[in-house]
Amino acid sequence: MRLFIAIDLPEEAQKALRAAQEQLPDDDNAGLSKVKEFHLTVKFLGEVAEERAEEIKNALTEVIPLSLNASLGKIGVFPDKSAPRVVWVGIEPQKEIIELQRDIDSALTGLFPKEKDYSPHITLARVKTLKTAEELMLSAQKIKIADMTFPIASFSLIKSTLTPEGPIYAVLKKYG
Repeated sequence: MRLFIAIDLPEEAQKALRAAQEQLPDDDNAGLSKVKEFHLTVKFLGEVAEERAEEIKNALTEVIPLSLNASLGKIGVFPDKSAPRVVWVGIEPQKEIIELQRDIDSALTGLFPKEKDYSPHITLARVKTLKTAEELMLSAQKIKIADMTFPIASFSLIKSTLTPEGPIYAVLKKYG
C-alpha cells in the first residue's frame, strides 16, 4: 500500500487554496493537473507492505503533534521557474513544521530513509505538459492568497490509492 504522513487542513484553508487554484490558467490550455484534495505532506513513505503498517503506526505514537496557528504563504514552483513541474503554496511557520518532520524522521529511523531537503508546501497543481513556462509563471505570480490563520493540532498516516480519476485518500491513524 502507498503511504504518507500529512497534516490535514481545515475547510477555511482549503477554500482559500481552491480560490488560489482558480487563478491558475485553465487546466487544458496550460497542461496543468490541479489537485482535488489539499494537505501538507510531512513525509512520503511510498509503497509499504501491509504488515509494516502497525509498526509505522506504533513508531509514530512517539511524536508529539504540533499545536499552533499557521498561515498560507507565497506561491512557488518546483524545481525552477524555467521548467516548473509543481505549483505550490508555502505555509508558515516553517520552522515548527520542519521540526515536526524531523521528529517523524527520528521516530521512523531504521524503517525509512531521512528526508534531505524538506520544504513545507501545499501542492496546487502538477504540470503535465508545459506549453509555456513564462505564461504559467506570470499567472502564478499574480495569485492572491487569502490572509488568514488556522489551527494545526494533528497529523495523520494516510493510505493513497491511485486511480485514473486521481488519488483516493484514507486516514489509517490520526495523531493529536
